[in-house]
Amino acid sequence: MVAQIGKHAPEFTAPAYFEGKMSDVSLKDYRGKWVVLFFYPLDFTFVCPTEIQGFHEHKAEFDKLNAQVIGASVDSVHSHKAWCEGALGQMNYPLISDINHRVSRDYGVLIEDKGISLRGLFLIDPDGKLRSYLVNDLSVGRNVNEVIRLLQAFQSGELCPVGWKPGEKTLGKA
Repeated sequence: MVAQIGKHAPEFTAPAYFEGKMSDVSLKDYRGKWVVLFFYPLDFTFVCPTEIQGFHEHKAEFDKLNAQVIGASVDSVHSHKAWCEGALGQMNYPLISDINHRVSRDYGVLIEDKGISLRGLFLIDPDGKLRSYLVNDLSVGRNVNEVIRLLQAFQSGELCPVGWKPGEKTLGKA
C-alpha cells in the first residue's frame, strides 16, 4: 500500500531507539493522537541532525497539539543508539529503523537505487488517515514551524488561507 491523502496511512511496526532503550514502535500505538512521521536519509550526516534536533526542540508545541513525532531512516536501531548516545544527544521522540526499507517504500520516499529515503514528512490524524505529505530532495531540510502551523490549521476544522496562523481569520467551516 502506498500512502494517499484521505486514506489510512500505511501501518508499520519497526524497531526504534527511544528514551535510552530499543523497542518496537507501531503506528497503532498512537491512535487518538496526531502523528508527525518524518523520514530522513541517514544518521551521521549534515542536514539530518538539524531537522532531528529541530523537532526535538519543539516538543512542547507538539504536545499541546496532541501530536507524536516519529523520525525514521534506513539506519539500524544500533546506529540510532550510537548517534543519540554520541554527537546527536537523546531525542524526546522515537527514531525508527527502516533497515528493510518497507516503511519508506510504503510511504513512497525510498530511493531504490541508493537504498535511502528522501526527506518525507507525513501528517496523520488521530483516526490514522493521512492528511498531508511533503517530500524534499536530500539537500534541503524542513521547517518545523511550518509543520506546527499545518497541524494547527488541520485541527482548526476551518478553511485556512495561505499563510494562516492561529488567531487569524479563516474562510469558514471546512
